[in-house]
Amino acid sequence: MKVLFLGTGTSTGVPQIGCNCDVCTSDDSRDKRLRSSVRIEVDGKVLIIDCTPDFRQQMMGMPFGKINGMLLTHEHYDHVGGIDDLRPFSIFGSVKLYMEEHLENVIRERLPYCFNPKKYGGVPDIEIKRINEYDSFDIEGLKITPIRVMHYKLPIMGFRIKDFAYLTDVKSIPESEYSKLTGLNTLVISALRKTEHISHQSLSEALNISKRIAAKRTYFSHMSHEMGLHGKIEKELPQNTYFAYDGLKIDVF
Repeated sequence: MKVLFLGTGTSTGVPQIGCNCDVCTSDDSRDKRLRSSVRIEVDGKVLIIDCTPDFRQQMMGMPFGKINGMLLTHEHYDHVGGIDDLRPFSIFGSVKLYMEEHLENVIRERLPYCFNPKKYGGVPDIEIKRINEYDSFDIEGLKITPIRVMHYKLPIMGFRIKDFAYLTDVKSIPESEYSKLTGLNTLVISALRKTEHISHQSLSEALNISKRIAAKRTYFSHMSHEMGLHGKIEKELPQNTYFAYDGLKIDVF
């Protein structure tokens, strides 16, 4: 499995518009963060988790080919705002979007033209595949395990693919879900900043959860400029935990 971090920033991205802090004015490329998403190559298939407003930019320079499945975590715009940019990928057939029922309702309301019986030219060809938090599902023979996490009161869907798990916008994880996260090689989990936030984990909270899950290695993503300079904060992390950054490629065995 090969995982590419397409974006590792929070909803505003980094640099944040109008901000002149040390992070937003940094010349370290690791401090430039698009909205959070990953591209996964596994068993000859390409999966993408979340379709951000930066999707078009994130796809530039990527191999152009079929997306076998797009997994969507929740309805916030920084996670679904790029769906219209799936248009070019429609030449390979319908792009299958895997999501919960409440998210399907939101997507149909926001993008009604994608679901008209008579579509005009250029509309993205997408097909919604409904999933739930209880049942694993497969994409062309590849098993995906859904993981329920909570973004304060909003339910979010995380995903486990083999021994890799991706959890974003986490504030808490229901006790029942930890059994799905045993024996991981690699965990990706959100950590917004060092100070507490009502709906996102702080770094210390993310470290505590990652310690409990005990993956062989953990990468933190979905970070704001308030986390600090990558070059400094990475030195503060315990062994086998890392800050992800845009363009980072990792292998999962």
